[in-house]
Amino acid sequence: MLAELRVENLVLIERAELRLTAGLNVLTGETGAGKTVLAHAMDLLLGGRARPGIVRPGAAEAYVEGAFELPDGLAAGVAERLAPDAPELVLARRVAADGRTRAYVNGRSATVSDLRQVGGELLAFYGQHEHRKLTLASAQLELLDGFCGDQQAADRAGCAASHALAREAQEELDRLAELGGARERELDLLRFELAEIEEIGPEEAEYAELVSERERLRHLDALTGAAIGAAEAVAGADDPGAGPGAVTLLAGAGAALDRAGGVDPQLDALGERQRALTVEAEELARELRAYGEGLEVQPGRLEQVEERLADVERLMRKHGGSVSSVLDHAAQCRRRCAELDSAEEATGRARARLAEAQGAIGRHAGALRRRRRAAAPRLARAVQARLADLAMEGATFEVELSQRPAGPTGADGVEFRIAPNPGVPAGPVREIASGGELSRVMLALMGAASAGGAPTLVFDEVDAGIGGHTARAVGEALRELARHRQVLCITHLPQVASLAKRHFSIAKDDPADRPREGATTRAEVRELAEAEVVGELVRMLGADGGDAAARRHARELRRAA
Repeated sequence: MLAELRVENLVLIERAELRLTAGLNVLTGETGAGKTVLAHAMDLLLGGRARPGIVRPGAAEAYVEGAFELPDGLAAGVAERLAPDAPELVLARRVAADGRTRAYVNGRSATVSDLRQVGGELLAFYGQHEHRKLTLASAQLELLDGFCGDQQAADRAGCAASHALAREAQEELDRLAELGGARERELDLLRFELAEIEEIGPEEAEYAELVSERERLRHLDALTGAAIGAAEAVAGADDPGAGPGAVTLLAGAGAALDRAGGVDPQLDALGERQRALTVEAEELARELRAYGEGLEVQPGRLEQVEERLADVERLMRKHGGSVSSVLDHAAQCRRRCAELDSAEEATGRARARLAEAQGAIGRHAGALRRRRRAAAPRLARAVQARLADLAMEGATFEVELSQRPAGPTGADGVEFRIAPNPGVPAGPVREIASGGELSRVMLALMGAASAGGAPTLVFDEVDAGIGGHTARAVGEALRELARHRQVLCITHLPQVASLAKRHFSIAKDDPADRPREGATTRAEVRELAEAEVVGELVRMLGADGGDAAARRHARELRRAA
């Protein structure tokens, strides 16, 4: 049950707080006073879209909050969101002036879909034109399936899931069939590219070595001259006219140090360093000479390296600019070839998945049809009985089933048919029923299925287009619905309002009465005391407040409740 509804800065409403009760609650007010604003507030709690311009002018944001008593048997997905000792469930929505919204469940941030899921367990909202949904075949099927029981919902979900799998399998088959025409051409291209890469066989390490070798071969004379020249400078040249090399000079230094050896430990340590330098110089000279002599290569080696690099770099230009990208392309070619080669196997698997999904659709559709056939006449009888109580005596109501291609909801079509007057053949509701009759049909359907659904129902002028004795009958139907659940009805009919257990009124004030507070119109919502209810009923009857006859009529309406 919705215990409290709080609204701040929503269009005309600066602040309002409604404390609701079990049974029938009504909200009344002049046209344009803001009744639909409260309807929109509850729609926001259910995850509805925030319409442009709903934030009160001058306010930074609008805020809507609903505090619900926790019902028994909450859905598992909803119960998981609550603390074990939570005394109530609070849904809230903030709407900024720029249109951005934030949702909350028990004070914690949530998504709009969270509100939709949680709120759907607690409250069902029926807008001003909700009854027109009865003209839609999909809505009629929903109502019939809701009358069939919980297992019907499970089979509908299974049918929808199987239909989705069948659609995926069919799309895969279509893709494979389309692929078949171009398969051989693509395979030829893939195999050519793969053979070219495998023939050259590029490797990253080899490529790096070849680049380095090419640089050596291109500068062979310079490298040889540098190595031999350096070796002669260290070891000494063979030419007798050349000066001594570094090794000879270091040897002379060593002889000088040896003559004073053993006298001063500090000089002895320097002598050790000198001897190490001599040994290192001799080794360096040998390695430089070996390097210079080893640079001689076989004739034509540079051309071989250039050709190999040209082959590898041609592949690199074609397939990404690096050896690794060439190798990746080869791997992709192998995978794609395997996929194309296995196209027949994939087709077989897709056909098997399609057949399995179609079989599941058939099983679910069969179960759905059996329950629909059993429930259709029961629903028709229950609705027809309630229509008689809604001032449609003699009206007949039928639920007609037809076969159609299997889809997410099974393989049945549903048509609600009505004959509002005796002796007239029944016709489709969408063609025969007027707006007022559609409203009564919807109430009859809801009364027939009153055992299930949300514990709180909100009707926004569902009684539009109705008057006189019919209005009283509609009010009685609403009160009957309210015996087993909470009902909030936004209404313009005194016959309905007089039956309420709790009555709220909304009215606009005159900005001229508040010159210091600005000129913005605002609406105020308040609960009416019993003495005030009669006055509101007089207003709804279209009479002046001092009209004694209208006041007597209003009291009679109230006493009859």
